[in-house]
Amino acid sequence: MEPRSAALAPFRLPVFRNIWLASLLSSFGGVIQSVGAAWLMLELTRQADMVALVQTSVALPIVLLALLGGAVADSWDRRRVMLAAQAFMLLVSVALAVCAGLGWISPWLLLLFTFLIGCGNSFNAPAWQALVQDMVPRQQLPSAVSLNSMGFNLARSLGPALGGAIVALVGAAAAFAVNALSYLGLIGVLARWRPVDEPRLLPREPLLSAMGAGVRYVRLSPAIRTVLLRSLTFGLGASAALALLPTIASRLVGGGALDYGLLLGAFGIGAVLAALGSANLRDRMSTESLVRVATLGFALALVMAAGSAALWLCALAMLVAGAGWVLALSTFNVAVQLAAPRWVVARALSLYQMAAFGGLAGGSWLWGGVAEGQGLPVALAGAAVTLVLSALLGLLLPLEQTGQRNLDPLRQFREPATEVPVQPRTGPVVVTVEWIIEEADIVPFLHAMSERRRIRRRDGAHQWALLRDLNDPRLWIERFKTATWMDYLRHSSRITRDDADVPERLRALHRGEGPPRVRRMIERPTSRLPESHHAGHESDHHSSDPTRHV
Repeated sequence: MEPRSAALAPFRLPVFRNIWLASLLSSFGGVIQSVGAAWLMLELTRQADMVALVQTSVALPIVLLALLGGAVADSWDRRRVMLAAQAFMLLVSVALAVCAGLGWISPWLLLLFTFLIGCGNSFNAPAWQALVQDMVPRQQLPSAVSLNSMGFNLARSLGPALGGAIVALVGAAAAFAVNALSYLGLIGVLARWRPVDEPRLLPREPLLSAMGAGVRYVRLSPAIRTVLLRSLTFGLGASAALALLPTIASRLVGGGALDYGLLLGAFGIGAVLAALGSANLRDRMSTESLVRVATLGFALALVMAAGSAALWLCALAMLVAGAGWVLALSTFNVAVQLAAPRWVVARALSLYQMAAFGGLAGGSWLWGGVAEGQGLPVALAGAAVTLVLSALLGLLLPLEQTGQRNLDPLRQFREPATEVPVQPRTGPVVVTVEWIIEEADIVPFLHAMSERRRIRRRDGAHQWALLRDLNDPRLWIERFKTATWMDYLRHSSRITRDDADVPERLRALHRGEGPPRVRRMIERPTSRLPESHHAGHESDHHSSDPTRHV
């Protein structure tokens, strides 16, 4: 398949195409709203730090609420989550338009409204990004993510000029009203779509538990941790371009709202061109090289903007910055999606968004303060230095090449039968696995067990330990615990095809008769009678099944 054809392949799927078009319309409204809010704040205060806080107020809710939004998207129907989020943002946008039209708006009230819109987006974004995997085949996922970025940046390339014209001719209230209308198309498409729901094999996980599971999975996944750190540092430096763009248009270029729209449009055009060429670039460059080039290109653009007072040169700088923006962020997004299995992908994406938007929110506040106190060129130069340091960080923490893992569920585990009756809340559950290992195989066994420990803990086990029998040196016992029987079932069902290599290596080293012996036991205190005392002394029993996969 040709690179350009591969880049546009997801458009052949009607569901993706329809939602993409509706999202494009909504993105137009969002960009127009952003132009109106930033320029209205400039008119209200004339302060660079307050203008920069507009972007902070949109990004901060994602830092605070995205993990909750990801847990909701992984636990509930993602289409309905998107519908609820879109309806909430519609209501907030209507209220903002009314307040602005009646002249009731103040700087802090404007920040409150943009903060609430960011709250809606913190639930909408993880659900939408995770939903893409339900629409397109896995091999088309990088192209679909790039097309989503292209859609937003296509709106960014044309919307700002339109937004600037609306603000200049009619006022900010009209821009807010246009944004409110833009939600209707996506709400209509989502309401008509009826996706095929996969049957849920286990009950829905409680939200707090689901949030903890998402954090634990990311914390114990080195590839995702690297993406989060790199996206945080990139966002910290890249935030200067968008946060200070109204001030650049006003102070460096000496223009007005229309000039600001043109600069933002140049940023969007660069992003669209980069998205169209991303498939070709991914074929020619590694993931790390692509992000490094995009980051350094963005740094160069900030230096160009800092040293120029000409509109055309600033527009050229924003063109380069837009290309670097979409290449870096879409690559981070794809890297997270391809490193997380389906059961936790929305939470992993939400944590990625928290890192990226945490950098954006903190950077917007930081560079706004620097621009107000030290001058705009100093702020832009400082942001450029931050991006160079982010690129150099790749020498120590390179990104993993995407698409190398098969994270489909292994589906070999079946709930074992037990002699002692158990309920989902029964626990704590203690599991032991007995391995017979020869002296010559101890080193590879320990290497495999180190990875086994990470996978066990990542998927929900705790108090993992490896024991060696002092009287039988060939006997090794792997031991771990889960809080309840349901937690044990969830843990055992989360193993992926990529993970399966570890138990296969361990079984090849096992020298016992038959497979390793597995014991599943319930931990019981001696200070009280067992819950099932009338049915039998369950504390004296355990389940032992050497034939089932653990």
